[in-house]
Amino acid sequence: MAAENEPLKSREPEELVKNGDEEEGDGKGLAKSLTLFNGVSIIVGCIIGSGIFVSPTGVQEQAGSVGLSLLVWLISGIFTAIGAYCYAELGTLIKKSGGDYAYIMEAFGPFVAFIRLWIEAIVVRPCTVTIVALTFAIYGLRPFFPDCAPPDGVATLLAVLLIVLMTAINCVSVRLATIVQDWFTIAKVVALVLIILTGLYLFVFGDSQYKDSFENIFENTSQDFTKVSLAFYSGLFAYSGWNFLNFIVEELQNPKRNLPLAIAISITTCTVIYVLTNVALYTAISPDEMLESPAVAVLFANKLYGRFAFIMPLCVACSTIGSANGVIFTSSRLFYSGAREGQMPMVLTMINKNTRTPIPAVILTGALSIAYLLASKDVYQLINYIQISYWLAIGTAIAALFWLRKTMPDAPRPIKVPLIWPMIFILGCAALVFIPIVAAPRDTGIGLLIMLSAVPVYVIFIGWKNKPKFFNDFINSSTIFIQKLFMVVDDEKED
Repeated sequence: MAAENEPLKSREPEELVKNGDEEEGDGKGLAKSLTLFNGVSIIVGCIIGSGIFVSPTGVQEQAGSVGLSLLVWLISGIFTAIGAYCYAELGTLIKKSGGDYAYIMEAFGPFVAFIRLWIEAIVVRPCTVTIVALTFAIYGLRPFFPDCAPPDGVATLLAVLLIVLMTAINCVSVRLATIVQDWFTIAKVVALVLIILTGLYLFVFGDSQYKDSFENIFENTSQDFTKVSLAFYSGLFAYSGWNFLNFIVEELQNPKRNLPLAIAISITTCTVIYVLTNVALYTAISPDEMLESPAVAVLFANKLYGRFAFIMPLCVACSTIGSANGVIFTSSRLFYSGAREGQMPMVLTMINKNTRTPIPAVILTGALSIAYLLASKDVYQLINYIQISYWLAIGTAIAALFWLRKTMPDAPRPIKVPLIWPMIFILGCAALVFIPIVAAPRDTGIGLLIMLSAVPVYVIFIGWKNKPKFFNDFINSSTIFIQKLFMVVDDEKED
């Protein structure tokens, strides 16, 4: 047992780093249990979520034409494929879970790595849950308010209830959380297959009216480059999750072969699905109609499915439930990676002895998600908030590839990408960071301020080594209080 005034301590960062580098079959570290199929399903499951149901309106609004909208979807897929290819080199060079956080830590040290960790844990993950919950509310309420907006506050309340429910499920049982994930993943596949098959049938065999959106396909194309960059924000948001397999590369069997294969198969699949889904939507929905309805899939179903139209909002709502559950469920992995480097409070890595779930980490993610929801109820504004921070961090990770080529020239690299690809990708990241500052200065400014809030946190809690006794006593007392409140302990010290 720990002393009365000292919280149970997590493992030393050095020990955990060593575990991350262990080879398959030595009995140490995380078990290598993920096959190629598992890797593909993880990436596809993470990418295909609420984004494809909410982003078409945002892409069309900024792109201006059907042709440019479809190009945005296609180029977004190609762009993420290039980024994932670069990540494959990093993931097979640095065999530690944590993804780009681990790569930045290796290349640029703890300060820059902590900013990346802060962006992901405090901004991107909770904000993504908020966006997914708002999408659930928009689609869930559409059958009850088909011709008008719901009363003020109803959508927000419904979104809050979803976040609370998913947080509670992930606190209560890992098994229950995985069951929710498995079943609700099916719902989003059903929704997309319905849209694609219906749209393609109408496009090939339907009347000429279903091809109206494809006449003069580039008419009204936006000439404002800043608006086009915002269209890519919405498109790329739908591809979020392309780098998630790198967060668990330690558990992937034969990463030299399976990591690049999983990336190639999954991102090609998602790109084809997304482009076909948008082609299908345009067969029944005009560009003007798309701008008027954030719930495009429901509008599509109302036009074509008659009395069975209720199936679509039900499938989309279920899909968003699965997405929200998945983000909350995987967030504990990020806290684990930060804690082993000594950059997250150890209480966030602790689990409840009975439920075997990391309750403090789950509750923190849920609470932050609700805070973002109350701060802004505009889905596209929230996307703008997180995207500038997200792409700045991704660009930094790609810069780590160049730096590690210089500082570790002789390190074994099972995958070594031609430098032209990371150069293209990092230029794209720079454009995604700087151009929207002109297009949406307020949103990007808020995103940058949230990101820079990491600096004082790092200085006080990590950089400041000789803290006064009262400060350490307060931290220890708070940790003990949270441990007692949620009955959590460090799994390694449990016995």
